Amino acid sequence: MKGYFKLLLYAKPYKGLAALNIIFNILSIVFSMFSLALIMPFLDLLFGHKQLVTVKPTWSLSLANVKGMLDYYISEIIRYDGKEAALLFICIILVVTILLKNLFRFLALYFMVSLRNFVVSDLRESLYRHILILPLSYFSEEKKGDLISRMTSDILQIEVAIMSSLEAMFKEPLTIVIFLGFLIWLSPVLTLIVFVTLPIMGFLIGKIGRMLKTFSQRGQSKFGEIVSLYEETLMGIRIIKAFNSQEFFLRRFKNENSLYTRINIASNRTGDSASPISETLSVVVLAFILWFGGKLAIGGNAGVTPDVFIAFIAAFSQLLPPFKAFSTAYSNMQKGLASISRVNEVLQSEEVITEKPGALPVGGLREKIEFKNVSFRYADEYVLKNINLTIEKGKTVALVGPSGSGKSTLTDLIPRFYDPIEGEVLMDGVNIRDLKILELRSLMGIVTQESILFNDSIYNNIAFGKTNISLEQVETAAKVANAHEFIIETEKSYQTNIGDRGNKLSGGQRQRLSIARAVNTNPDILILDEATSALDTASERIVQDALNNVMKNRTTIVIAHRLSTIHKADLIVVLEKGEIVQQGSHNELIQQDGLYRQLHEMQQIAEQ
Repeated sequence: MKGYFKLLLYAKPYKGLAALNIIFNILSIVFSMFSLALIMPFLDLLFGHKQLVTVKPTWSLSLANVKGMLDYYISEIIRYDGKEAALLFICIILVVTILLKNLFRFLALYFMVSLRNFVVSDLRESLYRHILILPLSYFSEEKKGDLISRMTSDILQIEVAIMSSLEAMFKEPLTIVIFLGFLIWLSPVLTLIVFVTLPIMGFLIGKIGRMLKTFSQRGQSKFGEIVSLYEETLMGIRIIKAFNSQEFFLRRFKNENSLYTRINIASNRTGDSASPISETLSVVVLAFILWFGGKLAIGGNAGVTPDVFIAFIAAFSQLLPPFKAFSTAYSNMQKGLASISRVNEVLQSEEVITEKPGALPVGGLREKIEFKNVSFRYADEYVLKNINLTIEKGKTVALVGPSGSGKSTLTDLIPRFYDPIEGEVLMDGVNIRDLKILELRSLMGIVTQESILFNDSIYNNIAFGKTNISLEQVETAAKVANAHEFIIETEKSYQTNIGDRGNKLSGGQRQRLSIARAVNTNPDILILDEATSALDTASERIVQDALNNVMKNRTTIVIAHRLSTIHKADLIVVLEKGEIVQQGSHNELIQQDGLYRQLHEMQQIAEQ
């Protein structure tokens, strides 16, 4: 239940709505109980089991006084207007109390609807905000489909199973407590029977709830795996078809879906048993009270008179719906608690890249970036080992080496996507851990091998998050990236939607939009991570021209696959197995007997 109480913390800003819900629920319950309280004086006085009350009691706030006042007014009506008038009076009062009960019930639900939707909305926003600040290492370990499942299915489960039960979890226990107090006032002896059976019902409902939570945890986890498989299928549908792997993926999906279905069936059957069990136990108790209480009423023992007995039975019957509703709500809540656990796993994930209190502002790159004895590992194996490197302002530095040599990881340390395990990265002599993260990253424009674009207009993809940017500025960035000409030829020019991941554009066009997006930020530092390696020769030439325009007068770090694109770099750094094995200009390195010359010769042979 810890997760449930953490969820209630989201309700703190809306405590006014919660208070109104509780107040109106109490009023609804009181008027419901008041309608039952009318039965006793009506039966006593109407059928002559009790003498008419002639002296008006002194007013005080107690159940006994309320009953005394009712006795007096009904007696007055019988004495002056007859029993039929008293019957009409009781009926009118009964209708009025029921109307008020339902009015207050509606008002309680009215405010609860706002409360639960606001709470779920805040939870969804917190989850999304936390995902945005989690380190890249988190996403390399978690399945994307499972994270989507937590944002969608688990949040929906919380909304349906918990927030819809929240009102019941407040109202039903309140109803039970108030009516139990009323029953004790009517007959402590008969109420004792009720108390004896409550622990049994509580034990059974609790056991069912624990089973449901286990089933639900397994079910939601399995659903996350199904979403992951579905997302992978959509991403790789071209390859699946090309390799005739439809049957293989269908079998995988059928197996996962079958297991998820079996878990759901077991969970639903267990949940469906809660209400019948609680109702059956309640009816057994009611039957015993009818037998035992009836004997006492017939003999006039233990203060149980016929009118008390009838009122007790009527009041006890009002306990059955709350017990049933509470058991159903509790069962549903256990399902939701499993979803809360899954959502909290994300919310409680550590934000590894944090900003120090009093972090320093970043005015721009003035002199250089330095790596001093930098080492980094993802798990146990080091990806970078004792890196020492200086990148001067305005220079172009190229990183080359075999796949897995640590080139991309090295560049990821500069914007603090990761922090080094050992050593430090300095900007103008200041450790970048001491700088404001957002200001540090604002100095950089990044173009990756895969063009990451969004299902939006060309304008919004270039502007990307900037709301106060003019069309002229966007066009300027596009012209620098050699993208303006193809953009104006599209159907709606800069307002053309490029589709999911930009699939309406060619690879070269997507990459030029990525470059325009980087140019638009006017970065001090430009990071190009194999920006042309996935393109054909014609597209590569156009994109390379665009990159040359962008790189002018900027500090540029290039991860190069094709060595022909970095001959003019001021410094070429050769990495192998996470270590710098060579560095120098192209002419210097080509004359050395080392890895760079080997790579260069292999590419020349491949291009012949």
